[in-house]
Amino acid sequence: MYYLSIDELKKLQIKLPNNPHNILVSKKASLYNTHLMEFGNNIRIDDFSILSGAIKLESFIHIAAFVALYGGKDSIEISEFCTISPKATIFASNDDFSGDALISPMVDSKFCNTRHLKVTLKKHTQICTNATILPGVVCEIGSVLGAYSLLKSNINEFEVFAGIPARKIGNRNTTILNLEREFKQYMQNPPMGGGSKDFLIIKSYLLIYIFYILTTLFFLYSLTHTRTFYEKY
Repeated sequence: MYYLSIDELKKLQIKLPNNPHNILVSKKASLYNTHLMEFGNNIRIDDFSILSGAIKLESFIHIAAFVALYGGKDSIEISEFCTISPKATIFASNDDFSGDALISPMVDSKFCNTRHLKVTLKKHTQICTNATILPGVVCEIGSVLGAYSLLKSNINEFEVFAGIPARKIGNRNTTILNLEREFKQYMQNPPMGGGSKDFLIIKSYLLIYIFYILTTLFFLYSLTHTRTFYEKY
């Protein structure tokens, strides 16, 4: 899989963090109206995904293959640690199918009755494969939407919804909140054997400096003992 570079993302006018890194957007993904988008660090958008309109992604987010996000005017906001599985679709706008309005992006908007409502996925929300979310929905922290479900109402914290239309079928453990804290602490204080690229560079320079000091000391030690040997004999 090939990803767009940071420079390529900037040329698309996507709003990025001050120090953008680990933003992996497949070159096979389709992005439209990118000037309305905002991406955080540590995200991945896979092949054949479609992102259109106002979309805000925070950090540690995975958008799997064939996902469709239609942000429209009011936007889709996805918080950190969310995952959207293959072929799921989120609509922040939809048409009027009652017969009282025309339906098509090729028709002047005054003949249509398109509804625009913001969709929000709060942190640790998981959307399973082939699920569909309609405009105006809020998925609270830790919520889950099951595969092949149609969601048109809000999900409360750590609830699991599934079905057509989706209804509550269970609850989810809150252990992930503790894991999130541990993970963030781990990222701030990486172990000596690994860590960030900057940390590894600093460690490499430190080892080179120590090697230089030891080599210099050995040279001075050898020079001193050589002079002592010639003075003696």
